[in-house]
Amino acid sequence: MRWFIAVLGVLVLVLQYRIWLSPDGTREVLQLRDAVVAQSTENLRLVARNQQLAAEVRNLKQDYQALEERARSELGLIGPNETYYQVVPPGSPPPSPAVSPTALRAAAH
Repeated sequence: MRWFIAVLGVLVLVLQYRIWLSPDGTREVLQLRDAVVAQSTENLRLVARNQQLAAEVRNLKQDYQALEERARSELGLIGPNETYYQVVPPGSPPPSPAVSPTALRAAAH
């Protein structure tokens, strides 16, 4: 009977070691929980970004004004009946030449 109790005691100690101190025990579970929380946060951020990009694509496909505004701000394009003015502060390098609407129309055809 003593041997049986001793064997059970050793088994309990081995199992406790595996739970608390081994690399596959509680430490890994806690690390995995933290990784899941971090990944969930990243997923939420990416879902919001994807929704924003989808709305922007939808807006550009359906709304000509949004497309025109984007072309003006990112490409520096101007309309056919508009005059482009660029204010340059004194002492700065000379600006790059603006693209004329006629050159754009000629390049498009």
